[in-house]
Amino acid sequence: MLKRLYTRVSQSYERFAQFAEDVITDRRQGKGVAVFAGFLKALSFLFSGLVQLRLWLYEHRIMRTRHLGCLVVVVGNLTVGGTGKTPVVEKFARSLASRGRRVAILSRGYKSKPVPFWKRWFRQISHMGDPPPKVVSDGKTVLLDSEEAGDEPFMLANNLPGVMVFVDKNRVNAGSYAIRKYGVDTLILDDGFQYLPLKGRLNLLLVDKTNPFGNGQLLPRGILREPIKHLKRASYVFITKSDGISDPVLEETIRAHNPSVDIIECAHRPQYLQEVDSGERRPLADLEGKRIGAFSAIADHFSFEGFLRRYGAQVMYTRRFLDHHRFTEEELTHLFEQAEKENLDFMVTTEKDAVRIPKNFPKTIPLYFLRLEIDILSGDKDFEKAVSRICFPENRSEVPFRPSSNGKSSG
Repeated sequence: MLKRLYTRVSQSYERFAQFAEDVITDRRQGKGVAVFAGFLKALSFLFSGLVQLRLWLYEHRIMRTRHLGCLVVVVGNLTVGGTGKTPVVEKFARSLASRGRRVAILSRGYKSKPVPFWKRWFRQISHMGDPPPKVVSDGKTVLLDSEEAGDEPFMLANNLPGVMVFVDKNRVNAGSYAIRKYGVDTLILDDGFQYLPLKGRLNLLLVDKTNPFGNGQLLPRGILREPIKHLKRASYVFITKSDGISDPVLEETIRAHNPSVDIIECAHRPQYLQEVDSGERRPLADLEGKRIGAFSAIADHFSFEGFLRRYGAQVMYTRRFLDHHRFTEEELTHLFEQAEKENLDFMVTTEKDAVRIPKNFPKTIPLYFLRLEIDILSGDKDFEKAVSRICFPENRSEVPFRPSSNGKSSG
């Protein structure tokens, strides 16, 4: 009875959330939509005031930022949803680690399982301080699952041996812990553009070329977390999901707010299909002519499904969930029952969604995820050169930056 009630409440919430998302992205019309949109717009004015007040407080040092004495690279965006941060974070972390850096990724672990209240309370009473961050990976072993860590941190930990991954809403706390306990000399803040308490040396701002700023309005009426004029805070702008064709209007918008910023244009390139359980890889050519099903719980379903069609797949069945949705056994069973009815060759999901599928779930047909990586199209010769130029200026790319014992930087 309780389980049935919980399912109904969850479904009602999902329907409302989907409706709100459609209003925010202007995918729905009608009188009811217009009234709700007007209400959201009023809230946007309030949100805008709070965002700009917070930034003013930090700019005028009324609220203080912390310097942790090491290289801090911030990767983020002005909007909510899929600009493709995770592949960029992964590529930067791998490239920095290959140059001898001790790299840690700091994430807030969006929708990860919270630490029980009693544990946090006991830690504060017994240690008189904040609890340590969740250690998703110590660079050698992945220590948490996707439910405890969150989708992106778990995926990054799996893909980046030698790189540490920590989850904590307080990323000053997480960064201090990483330096103190693991001797980290480089911190990457995943989705950290709005995290002002920790001072970044480099702010890498990602802009989705297919939908740069939505309708130009702030949350909750639009997709902007802060005004477009805050492009001025970026050290570098990465235009993601590019098709290689110049967009003068977008570049002019960026330059209007940040005239001297370097703009690097890049694309998310599909690499291969990987079987979720066995890890077997298949070339993208295997999509040609295949009858497949696709399901995803990401911000940009259309980009994912477009990749599959571009490689010749016949996408006979699709199912879209809200971003970060955690699949239930009933939902997965229904997906595979539908796949059997459609007589599909196999199913495909995204890499981020694959980490949320229980390993012991019985699959009646093969299930693969699509692996994506980043390629530079313009603004630099390749990603390695971009990392060298951004993180190691003045030809000091091989000189490691180490925090000294007194907390000050050396090297």
